[in-house]
Amino acid sequence: MTISNQTKQQEQFLTKAHHDYEKGMNTYTFFKVHNHAMSRDLVQDTFIKTWAYITKGGNIETVKPFLYHILNHLIIDEYRKKKVVSLDVLIENGFQKSSDQHKRVVDILDGRIAILLIGDLSKKYAKVMHMRYAQDLSVQEISHITRQSKNAVTVRLSRGLVQLRALYNHK
Repeated sequence: MTISNQTKQQEQFLTKAHHDYEKGMNTYTFFKVHNHAMSRDLVQDTFIKTWAYITKGGNIETVKPFLYHILNHLIIDEYRKKKVVSLDVLIENGFQKSSDQHKRVVDILDGRIAILLIGDLSKKYAKVMHMRYAQDLSVQEISHITRQSKNAVTVRLSRGLVQLRALYNHK
């Protein structure tokens, strides 16, 4: 089986291009993707695509811009891919899955206790505290509903929190 003269020329062309530009392309790609293995793969894919283009009869006038054009498109495609991260990689980077739901349950129960304790406050504080923390209304909304200034509502909320903390710590 003999290789045609044209195929030999194409191989020599691509081999020279690989020799001249491969190192610079790897450096360029690494700064884009921050992964040596991925950058080498993308550069190799660039030369594979270039080989496919040449064998189909494509004409390349200037090699370097052509190679970087293909490489940039491969980098963009890599950015657009949905990244799948394995649990092993996450654990190596310091991620620890928390299976302890105890703290979350305690926080929920503490919040419910605090809401119930609002009823033990004096009426002027209980009303604004309930609106703010149980109904999740803003200070401006509470001010509008109670027909008090925003400053008065803020003071009552602050004083109500002090009383609520004292009740919570007592019980």
